[in-house]
Amino acid sequence: MPQDPALRAVGWARSLPVSSGVKTARDWTREHLARLGWDRTAPDLLDSVVLTVSELVTNAHVHARSDAQLILAWDEECLHVTVHDASPLVPEPRHAGEEATGGRGMLLIDALADEWQTYRCPRGKDVTACFQPPRPPRDGQ
Repeated sequence: MPQDPALRAVGWARSLPVSSGVKTARDWTREHLARLGWDRTAPDLLDSVVLTVSELVTNAHVHARSDAQLILAWDEECLHVTVHDASPLVPEPRHAGEEATGGRGMLLIDALADEWQTYRCPRGKDVTACFQPPRPPRDGQ
């Protein structure tokens, strides 16, 4: 199948050891999305992506007790945010009680992302969330 010559994809990847902290992931993501101009054209979406990265990397560090591999891939239709960790356990949204200090991360991602999925890998799993930026209005609408 021939590829559309107008399609341009870009991507970035970063390893985040447990010792690096989640702030590093947030700052790195914000910097790359600013390169796409999202800080000007879709600031609310940029914040949603950064919050999702924060939750996914936190899950890798805290629950999987694993380094995280963060991948951002933009194909001009969707931003794919993937975090790989070494745990085979798949995250699931769960109900957290009112007094709970955690347990809401996947519910938050479910609310922020257009969709998310988990893929098991031979050495862990990937959790991918997809974000579609708002489309510019068509002329005359």
